[in-house]
Amino acid sequence: MKKLSILAAGMIGLCAIFGSAAVYAQQKVSKLTLIPQKGKLRVCQVPNYYAISFRNPKTGELEGIDVDLSKELAKELNVQLEIVETQFSTFIADLQADKCDIGMFAVAATLKRAQAVEFSNPYLESGLYAIVKDGSKIQRWEDVDQPGVRVVTGLGSFMDDIMKGYLKSATQRSVVPPADMLSEIAANKADVYISDYPASIRIKREFDWARLITPSEPIAVTPYSYVVAPGDQVWLNFINLFVRTIHNDGRLKKYAEKHNLGPMVAK
Repeated sequence: MKKLSILAAGMIGLCAIFGSAAVYAQQKVSKLTLIPQKGKLRVCQVPNYYAISFRNPKTGELEGIDVDLSKELAKELNVQLEIVETQFSTFIADLQADKCDIGMFAVAATLKRAQAVEFSNPYLESGLYAIVKDGSKIQRWEDVDQPGVRVVTGLGSFMDDIMKGYLKSATQRSVVPPADMLSEIAANKADVYISDYPASIRIKREFDWARLITPSEPIAVTPYSYVVAPGDQVWLNFINLFVRTIHNDGRLKKYAEKHNLGPMVAK
């Protein structure tokens, strides 16, 4: 019985060792291998990011530069594309939970986010802009951070984090999507909406009551990248090569200009 117990214990130990090794090996299989095997690329996108990944209210379809570029990535992998809707406040958890293979919605690459996810090389960049109602007392950027001024930002956006540290006198409120920050201004619930370059495209097209204020000097210019869960360098390397390829062959410029985002293209 004693010998049997020793043998059993040895077998259990070996199973534990090889079992752990098998799990470890399974975890190390790159998405670059798994995605073609499954025949599907799952892309996380935020459906209310104008000119990036925005649901057209008339057609119900997503439109924007990353809607087009996610289709290009699926073509490069020769797989079907599946869009997984997310929000800026939840996309990190969605990536970590393997709900999608990549986030493609002009994610601002910040040091805070880089502690939880990995970023591709940047393909776009933008600073901050202020949007106000026509006739507002706020006439220039310096008027934003003043007592009594009500500022709104999107919860989970990089503008949200920056303005919480930037504002000293104005009050700031984070708005949870799908609530529209521009609607907050239209309804006089806020005085200023802080956003990035794509919002400037939207107000020129859709809102004759809105006015864009540009800082005299660029503020918080931030690179925008694609984002993946940590621990898969092979997949990240492929995405970096994809970014470089679309930059070199003109697809990035083509789709940026299609959605009026030409000035955002990273050098």
